[in-house]
Amino acid sequence: MKPVELYTSPLCGFCHAAKRLLTQKGVSFTEIDVLTNPGRKAEMIDRAGGRRTVPQIFIGETHVGGCDDLYELDRAGKLDPLLAA
Repeated sequence: MKPVELYTSPLCGFCHAAKRLLTQKGVSFTEIDVLTNPGRKAEMIDRAGGRRTVPQIFIGETHVGGCDDLYELDRAGKLDPLLAA
């Protein structure tokens, strides 16, 4: 399984929803809290092509996007293959 990284904030409902979906699928992930580690926010923005909102989700080197993007991949049946590839 590819490594999964999420840039998050503890106050973000979309972050919690994304983590919940990944947890339900049994996916382990690395969470990078940009509220307590503000220096990592610039890294997130750079990796995410200028997107500034959380969550920003990466599966391997693939930028998935945010929570809605993650759920859309799952609905389309494309999330599991991406995780496994």
